Amino acid sequence: MSFRGFLEDLKKDGTLKEVQQSVSPILEVADRAWGKGPIFFNDAGGHKCCLNILGTRPLLARALGIETHDMVAHLAGIGYDGPVREVDSSPFMECVSAPDLSRIPVLTHFQGDGGPYITSAVVVSRFEGRLNACVHRLMVIGRDRLAARLVPGRHTHQFYQAAMAKGEELPVAIAIGVDPVLLIAASTRVPPEKEFSYAAALRGSPVELVRLENGTFAPHAEIVLEGYITGKKASEGPFVDITGTCDLVRQEPVIRLTRMMTREDPIYQGLLPAGGEHKMLMGIPYEPLIYKAASKVARVKNVILTDGGCNYFHAVVQIEKVTEQDARRVIDAAFQAHGSLKHVLVVDSDIDIYDPSDLEFAVATRMRADEDLVIYPNVRGSTLDPRSREGITTKMGIDATARLERLWKFARVTPKGQG
Repeated sequence: MSFRGFLEDLKKDGTLKEVQQSVSPILEVADRAWGKGPIFFNDAGGHKCCLNILGTRPLLARALGIETHDMVAHLAGIGYDGPVREVDSSPFMECVSAPDLSRIPVLTHFQGDGGPYITSAVVVSRFEGRLNACVHRLMVIGRDRLAARLVPGRHTHQFYQAAMAKGEELPVAIAIGVDPVLLIAASTRVPPEKEFSYAAALRGSPVELVRLENGTFAPHAEIVLEGYITGKKASEGPFVDITGTCDLVRQEPVIRLTRMMTREDPIYQGLLPAGGEHKMLMGIPYEPLIYKAASKVARVKNVILTDGGCNYFHAVVQIEKVTEQDARRVIDAAFQAHGSLKHVLVVDSDIDIYDPSDLEFAVATRMRADEDLVIYPNVRGSTLDPRSREGITTKMGIDATARLERLWKFARVTPKGQG
């Protein structure tokens, strides 16, 4: 489904709420959208803007065309080889101009932010014929300049380092307002150069790309910014990240924009830092990775990254237990699949992993701290964890599964079905 098609679908059943009055992109849009569902501003500083369209599991599943509880298993079973084809034109080419970021409603989300931030863009980079698509936060530092947060080791950063080593700038396309499935794919860890193929596999139809003047490609979108990641650096931040706390201010590469292309009446897609959509796109794609890794060592029924764990730091893995070693193997596999994970809870198949009370019940009745707690001190975690020291933390696994030799002792008895 296209970006506008998804918005229309949300509008039909009243899921998408519209705001008619004029609202400022500076703090006001974020304030009005915070804690809300999908919302559409008809006048955000004179422009159209939407937020929160993928802000919950049901919305994410809706974009994928599946049931919410089937999402993890479905995503774990999808391959990476859908069709991708090049086309000559796109609606984003209706208006072509010199870059001027003041002409789009880039949002300032919080007091103290380093500046307005583009947060929902798919950044497409190309180096020596290889193509990568990823979501990066981009801070506006001028009419035609952005500071890009590039995480070391990720594919865009690898391309950037390789280009710098050859004395070249890295060409990029910054696509805002894309098919939600494409945004999901670009937020997922997939094999190198497979983001668009994965998106095509998810949607069940080809992804179309347009070649730009700088040699890279862009998918269909509302807005496309064309340019180059340069060797210059600028201060990036402060930025409120997934935990709702401020990330570090770093020296990050500067993007030099060369061209701006938009639809005649573009809809700007915002994404609230630390909001539901941020957590869904940043965290939920790790669930199928954990599911697949843990399924190699145990019978896994489901996986969830919990809301209280910022949909990023806390995983619950539901298993059908066969041996007493299953839970420990699953804990190790989960940490290997998601390096930023901090705590893992393993439960039986009779526990509702979507119910925090049921999870607490499992810990209360099936976990014994001296036997079922696994501690991994002083290991690499995430710099986003405020309790870490330069990304070094202590991780914990909890086996809250029933003992196989005494299953009768752990079975829950209710009046239902008796008599």
